[in-house]
Amino acid sequence: MGGGLPKQFRDWDGRPLLQVTVEAFLAPGMPRLAGIALAVPESHLEEARSWSFQVPCTVVPGGETRQESVWLALRTLPDLPLAPVMIHDAVRPFPPAAPLWEALETLNRFDGVLLGEPSTDTLKRVDPLGRVLRTEPREEFYRAQTPQIARLGTWLHAFEAAYHAEFLATDDATLLERLGLAVKLIPSPSSNLKLTTPEDWERARRR
Repeated sequence: MGGGLPKQFRDWDGRPLLQVTVEAFLAPGMPRLAGIALAVPESHLEEARSWSFQVPCTVVPGGETRQESVWLALRTLPDLPLAPVMIHDAVRPFPPAAPLWEALETLNRFDGVLLGEPSTDTLKRVDPLGRVLRTEPREEFYRAQTPQIARLGTWLHAFEAAYHAEFLATDDATLLERLGLAVKLIPSPSSNLKLTTPEDWERARRR
């Protein structure tokens, strides 16, 4: 995003984006949360700890990687291995209620669940030189979103296994997949966007 300030702490209508994202999960019509755990940069610990939500919130320093930060937050949660835990990007402030309810219900039949947006692009597989090898059927591809959901015991096992194997992933569901666990994808709208670039920010402002 540029500018030096972590994007999750940039101003969104007078509040940091991370605070807005958390409050979106506490809105009417969303599944009820028992608590929240946030991993934030050391420089923003006190700011995040000053926020007040309707449910208990623990704030911890983040790690060297996104994956380590999530694991640190998970380890602060109460010892309830069967409790469903949603892992969510700090910069996705528009979580969709209906797919989220469906995902939580689906967790009764799968080890993990994630939201994902169907691909609308034609996808080309290329070699290291950029030469096209083939066109992939786009109906088989989704862009992974969050929340990604599993029970706490499942998450902790997956993160610990990844740590010992020195395995890093770009999303949390991959840690479940590498263990052979059953993961289900729930289609989700493009409105559940991640504000990564200035263009994303402007597009979200026009919603």
